[in-house]
Amino acid sequence: MFGSASSLHWLFLGLLHANIVLGSASQCASFELPDLEGVVLTGKTYFKAKARVNITNLYSAIDTDTLPAFCRVELVITTNATAKSSANTEVWLPDDWNGRFLGTGQGGLAGGVTVADLGLIAVQQGFAGVSTDTGHSSTSTDGSWAGPGNDNAIIDFGWRALHLSVVAGKEVVRSYYDRSAAKSYYIGCSTEMQMFPDDFDGIVVGSPANWMSHLMSWSIHISLNVLPPASPSFINPTQWNDVIHPEVLRQCDSIDGLADGIINDPRLCPFRPETLACSPGQNTSTCLTLVQIHALHRIFTTYFEANQTYVFGPYYPGGEAAYPDGLVGAVSFAIPQDWAQFFVLNDTEWTMDLYNASVLRLMEEVNPGQADAIESNITAFTGPSHNGKILQYVGWADQLISSENSIHYYETVHAFMQTIGQDINDFYRLFTVPGMNHCMGGFGANAFGGAGQAASGMPPLSLDPEHNILAALVQWVEQDQAPSSLTAAFWNNNNVTAGLNFTRPLCLFPTRLQFAGGNPNDPASFECV
Repeated sequence: MFGSASSLHWLFLGLLHANIVLGSASQCASFELPDLEGVVLTGKTYFKAKARVNITNLYSAIDTDTLPAFCRVELVITTNATAKSSANTEVWLPDDWNGRFLGTGQGGLAGGVTVADLGLIAVQQGFAGVSTDTGHSSTSTDGSWAGPGNDNAIIDFGWRALHLSVVAGKEVVRSYYDRSAAKSYYIGCSTEMQMFPDDFDGIVVGSPANWMSHLMSWSIHISLNVLPPASPSFINPTQWNDVIHPEVLRQCDSIDGLADGIINDPRLCPFRPETLACSPGQNTSTCLTLVQIHALHRIFTTYFEANQTYVFGPYYPGGEAAYPDGLVGAVSFAIPQDWAQFFVLNDTEWTMDLYNASVLRLMEEVNPGQADAIESNITAFTGPSHNGKILQYVGWADQLISSENSIHYYETVHAFMQTIGQDINDFYRLFTVPGMNHCMGGFGANAFGGAGQAASGMPPLSLDPEHNILAALVQWVEQDQAPSSLTAAFWNNNNVTAGLNFTRPLCLFPTRLQFAGGNPNDPASFECV
């Protein structure tokens, strides 16, 4: 089970006789920061094994007594001396260090150290972990800190604070343990492999917001299909859940061989919303008007601009339960408007209803914080001089970022690598997750060690490479054993305390999950085809 000695065994493979210096309370208390320009030590706290760790900021929180012993080191890093800007960074150093370094990231526009993943992923699995608030303090949906016109803060957020924190964090690790980390990893969403390919040896990427100019434009486009709530095209949550979703399942649930409420690959679903059109006199709580059907068609269709320029993928059938909490709810999702107002237009009066194609072009041109990480040539990271590895995953029912975005980027890299004679499977593998929402949650097997999952009550079934994506990445980087599949868990009510419901394989793209017969709770009853 999660955190057991047997599941941790592989983490120490090859390191048992490496004479690693472990941490201790006295070592934490006496730790002095090495001479690092622009870095100030602001705190150090030792937590004994099973001590209560209760830390909260605007983005992340942890409250647990399950962690092994570790030293929490707090830093302030100057990101721009001229502008007098800085970022708060933390390095968590477990006593029983596995010799590896792990960077963790945030989501949305957040500004806060990801303390939950530092504890429940990094320290729990023996990594020395680092995380930064990226230079500001905010929730994931608040972008007001960026403007108008706060370009320095935007650069910190886009890449600078993370990179400087990684550089400083590695030096803290070297000084604390008296040796450098053997390998460095990252879990979250990042541009590091494109801008600073030497920072990490392996990266786990979950549903990345790597094409911000197009993602923000698409988010506004999706929302405007149904908003405002008084619009005739608005689809209320009851209609999404009780009208549309059952019809999606009626038309498509059995395509993968099993009617279980999960659409394993919604691209195969030829959903026809016309079947939901209201008959004369029918109550709209049980059907859709023609205006709503037309809106639904647009929502489930790839977004092209008028000149047929590809912008972004669609919502896919199957995630209807989560979509009202995403971009089509009665309250508009805050990030796209904040991005336009504070990051791009410097106009706090601008509202989403003013969106047009010129805004998309301006978002591309400004590219605040160099947030568009769409380079298909990633050989600086994956090539023989560095040999980096990437494991990416995406939920088919993602309510915040079309799952096609992950596929689109993967395929652009795939196409480029083919032109230079390289096999993408040698360094970059993508796994699709049936029924999963944005990074976690949903109806499918969605717990496999991804960022934020354990913190949300959905840890992997085991920490071994079959069940834990970070362990699979380490095994690939250090033992050259690439994962061909993963086994994910679905906890009842999406919470480990409610017990295990079932486990299922996650398939390596472009294969998809198909029921082969037998017990649907047994992962052996499924195959990737």
